[in-house]
Amino acid sequence: MPEKESKAEQIAARIALSIDEGVLAKGTRLRSLRAAANAYGVSKNTVVEAYDRLIARGYVEPRHGAGHYVMGVRPQPTDPITARQAEAVDIATLLHEQLEHSFTTRLGDGRPPAEWVEGSVLKSHLRNIASGHRGLFEHAYESPIGFMPLRETLSRMLDERSIAVRPENVLLTLGANHAFDLIIRQYLRPGDTVLTDSPGYYPLFAKLKLAGVRMEGVRREPDGPDPQDLTQKAQATGARFFFTQSLAHNPTGASLTLGRAHEILRIAERLDFMVVEDDAFGDLMPPTAPRLAALDQLRRVIYVGTFAKILSASLRVGYVAASPEVIGNLTKMKMLTIVNSSGYVERIVHTVLNDGHYRHHLKRLNGRIKNAHLAAVRTLRKIGLRPWLEETDGYYMWVTLPDGVDDIELTRRAARESIFLAPGSVFEINRATEDQGHLRLNVAYIDDPRFINFIERELPRQSPT
Repeated sequence: MPEKESKAEQIAARIALSIDEGVLAKGTRLRSLRAAANAYGVSKNTVVEAYDRLIARGYVEPRHGAGHYVMGVRPQPTDPITARQAEAVDIATLLHEQLEHSFTTRLGDGRPPAEWVEGSVLKSHLRNIASGHRGLFEHAYESPIGFMPLRETLSRMLDERSIAVRPENVLLTLGANHAFDLIIRQYLRPGDTVLTDSPGYYPLFAKLKLAGVRMEGVRREPDGPDPQDLTQKAQATGARFFFTQSLAHNPTGASLTLGRAHEILRIAERLDFMVVEDDAFGDLMPPTAPRLAALDQLRRVIYVGTFAKILSASLRVGYVAASPEVIGNLTKMKMLTIVNSSGYVERIVHTVLNDGHYRHHLKRLNGRIKNAHLAAVRTLRKIGLRPWLEETDGYYMWVTLPDGVDDIELTRRAARESIFLAPGSVFEINRATEDQGHLRLNVAYIDDPRFINFIERELPRQSPT
């Protein structure tokens, strides 16, 4: 049985209704506490509580020594889905939705379902970490470069990928995005030009825009960045940095081939620019997969990794592996901007990596991704959507929309039904040159019946190619 409203709430609701309907105009003085108590047949304390509720809700303002006055008609609350559908297509809003989780169906999500990662390795072990390790938590500032045992573990893990790096050349960060932020702050200035994958990682685009840095998109092909496009744009702009994701590329799911990796490094050497290699899915990929950092051995490659996509987005731990000079500069920048990262969280990640369960977790996660990928391909064929690539790595598929379909408008229509899509335009630098729209879809959610029903209603079927 619902709880009966208090007298104070009844009075507050009556006054609020009068304000909403315009009976009490802006600037009207409410009854004094004594007069209101007599009018409503309650105590002065009840009136005080009612007026306090109106103040908290923005209906009334108190004026010292003069009473309580109406602030005006409050705008009526907008339906939450309608509010977020309006412009749920730009970089900030796309990122916000991935954090807030207000949509029901989550095709545009950048991460897998929580039960794929956190439920399989974290929940069963984190409860025992603090109690099982008395020295786990220290109450003191620590080195800004990060928790030494975790850097030693990362050094061994990178060695398995043929990236020879000492622990002192690994800097711990608050995830990959923090690593990008440090690199941008240290090496780029407003007006500089950088090269990035296009399509590419949209939060990076936002950081570069915020820093006043111009971007030139390098066309992404199934086997990696287009060497001809990279050469042309590097020569035309004089860019000193190229940001790229080699494996399980976000948003296309494509991975770099060995031959293409050699071409990229030859171009970087000839035209003298640095490469920032994002390996967000590194632990899911084979150690022998082609990596620019392995071929270059960190001479002109800055290598960025993270655990957010594989363990938990709440464990904000990432890292940079680079030359001693670069790590020294980035460590100083980290110290000046945030002092140091979380030693507590770094110890937790270190324990998870070393307790014997992490490799089993990766095997199980890869199995889930593979099964979801096979189901996604079947579903896309059924509903007449064409993936850019059918054989991809990681969580994403880059899906080509039928001719004439606007990805932004489609995203808005989906939002009206609480379906979260990631429009391809957000991932594109060279939007004007793209002749067809795309969506980035998370393979974990493609077989959702609500999404299937939406696509079958909203889109014309594509002819088979």
